[in-house]
This record gives sequence, C-alpha cells and structure tokens, in this order.
Amino acid sequence: MTALGGLTVLDFSRFLPGAYFGWLAGDMGADVIRIEHPRELAKAKTMFGAGADEDAETLRRARPTYTRNKRSLLLNPGHPEAAPVIHALVERADVLLEDYRPGVMAAMGLGYEALAAINPRLVYCSVSFAGQTGPMAGRAGHDPAALALAGALSRLNGTPVPTLPGAQVADVLAGAHAAIAVLTALQARHASGKGQHVDVAMTEAAMPLLMVALGRAEDPAAIGFPTGAWHPKGGVWLCGDGEWLCTTDMEPRYWARFCEAVGRPHYAARQFDTAAHPAMQEDLAALFAAQPRAHWLSLLEAADTQAMPVLTPGEALRHPHAEARGMHVTLPTPAGTVEQIGTPFHLSDHPPVAHRPAPLPGADNAAILAELGFDAAALEATGLFSSGAGASR
Repeated sequence: MTALGGLTVLDFSRFLPGAYFGWLAGDMGADVIRIEHPRELAKAKTMFGAGADEDAETLRRARPTYTRNKRSLLLNPGHPEAAPVIHALVERADVLLEDYRPGVMAAMGLGYEALAAINPRLVYCSVSFAGQTGPMAGRAGHDPAALALAGALSRLNGTPVPTLPGAQVADVLAGAHAAIAVLTALQARHASGKGQHVDVAMTEAAMPLLMVALGRAEDPAAIGFPTGAWHPKGGVWLCGDGEWLCTTDMEPRYWARFCEAVGRPHYAARQFDTAAHPAMQEDLAALFAAQPRAHWLSLLEAADTQAMPVLTPGEALRHPHAEARGMHVTLPTPAGTVEQIGTPFHLSDHPPVAHRPAPLPGADNAAILAELGFDAAALEATGLFSSGAGASR
C-alpha cells in the first residue's frame, strides 16, 4: 500500500512550481506521467545547456529532485495527432498540472473547460506568475519578480537594499501551495464527485512571507525596507576559523542563556535597549571572531541556546541529521549516482516508494501509448514526437 497509489497525474509543467506536486505525488506512489514538449526541451537546453553525451545527459536529467518518480511521454501537445492521445490520458487522470501563461493551454485545446468535459472528475491545477485572472494575469515572470510583486523581496534579506535571493523561495512556496490546493480539491471531490480548476499564483504564494510583519503593524503602508540594524533576536557571526554561525535567541530566556554562555551576562537586561545594540553587536562580532566555530557550537549547545552552523548545500545534504531523517537520497542511474533531497515529510504508515530517476525524454512512450491502445511507431511517423505546431509560453 502506498499513500497515493491509484492516483494518476498528468504533469505538463516545465519549471519547479508546477512540477512540485508531481514530485511529491510520485514519491508517495502516484503514477505521474510527465508530458514533455519537444519545443520546451529545446528551450531548456538553450537556457541551461545539455550533456555532452548520453551519459552526461542522463545524469543532468536525473539530478533535479523534482523530476524523479515520473514517467516521460514525449509529444507535441499542439500537434493535430496529439488530441486523441491526450484525451485518452485525461479520461483516466485524476490531476493535471500545467505552468504555461494563462490561455496557452486553451489555445492548444487543453484548457480546463475542454478537458473537464472529457473528465468531470479532473482536478486541473494551473500554476502561473500572477494567476488566471486580474490585471496582471497575462504577465510572465520567475521567482524574484514574484517576490518583488508580493512585497517580499523588500524584506527577504533584512537589508535596506533588496537583493536577489540565492534560493528559489517563490518557486517552492508556489509548488507547496499547489500541492495543498490539489489535495484539498481531491478531498472535495469525495463529497461532490466533481473536479475543479485550481488557480495558484506565484505572487500570492509568496505573500504569506509578509504575515509576521503585517501582524505587528497598525498600518501596512508603514512597513518599509528593513534598516539592517542588528537586534538581539539573532545574528550571523563570522568565527575565528572563517566559518559562520547563526543564532536565533529571540525569546528572553534563550537570550539570557546566550549572554551567560558567551560571558556577557549583563547584556541580558539590554535585549530591548536599541541604543545599546550597535556596541553590543560590535563586541559580539569581535568575540566570535576570536575562536573557531566548533568552540562556540559546543559552548552554546551545552547552554541549550539556539545556535546552528551555517552549512553549505552539500554539507546540509550530507549532515548526519539529514541522513538519519532520510533527507539525503543517493539515486543510481545507468550513468552513475546522483544525490537528491528526500521527501520533506514523514507518514508513519506510508513511507515513500523506491525512487526512480527521471528517464531521458520519451523513454516511456511505447509503454504509455500501449496502455492507451495506441501504436507508438505509427504515431512517430506523423511527427507527433517532434517540435512543430503548438503554442508556447
């Protein structure tokens, strides 16, 4: 038994926000069929490059965590011969994911209304930059632009000058919200017997990042850019060996423990004395720079404060805690092993399925088409599996 066994997901997505639910669903046992448009594959190779040979391309395809546990069906959705194949897929699907600009899927005859007529139980999830409605609906954009429009880029790094984040914050938030929304729609289908259109905007998925600031402000318009000033709620410190340490002792009892542990007990009473903060920050920075990180981690852990090393991605992935929690996945492929992130939640009765790396485009064409009653060789002669007619983002 798997948590999502029997669920069929059609994944038309090209980028992380749209692909996120398919990744989670595949990990939990759903049959996820990734519909790969030859034109989109060509665009991706232009933007991100391609492997020098088949082994290199196999590894490149397999590395992204969010592509695993999906089967690949290579076809051009805009080709005249695609409709019967896609309609047959839709008839048996539970969920469809897409991340094109609003209107693009409809232009290919694959909009929600058209496919819901084929399968009224279909949960159709559209993940886009600004949503399917509203004055910004036609705009395209990626992660930083979504954060900018959501008001989050102005505060994300805590500095007076906004900078581009080094991680895909809006992408992950949009994907996570899409997963929540799809599962909610599937639960609603149990009662109604009907699917529905799920509309997820990256800009809206990023707005919960503002919740804390908004909850503390009498007037949202008064929330400006951070000043960059240090406050004892936490800090990032450069240690004597060149390594970094993060502390988050914002609660008074933790702050008191921190002050005692680093030999500054008199700072405990000055946590909210903003006039004293610059001198305290300068003193603490010099203090941390006097000893290696291991010294401070040992001391602060013994005092039960909130201190953690600032790890690189590789260090975090291979950390003993990540290993123990199953968050470090080593996945064999025909060309070698890739390292990925594990499923970011744990169900006591339904662990993830055995992971499968993403195959090369079209590797599952013959099997999937045979399941639907089509002859892959005959369809290949029509040009269905190559770029040609068909709308693009």
